[in-house]
Amino acid sequence: MLERYGTVKINLAKLIEKSGMSKNKLSHRAEMQRTQINHYCNNEVTRLDIDVLARLCTVLECEIGDLLEFVPPD
Repeated sequence: MLERYGTVKINLAKLIEKSGMSKNKLSHRAEMQRTQINHYCNNEVTRLDIDVLARLCTVLECEIGDLLEFVPPD
């Protein structure tokens, strides 16, 4: 099914590295569990929570397009 429609990739790991912020600090500032951040970093999320996305964008001072990337089908 992913091959037919493409997928959405979450670039949180890249943004964390670019910001120099630790996952622990991000967890605290975004009021998220560390395990939840790891799921987003590893693209293990099947349903996106817009509240979580807003928190991540606010804390990392980025746009939604920096965080999410559409990968078209092959």
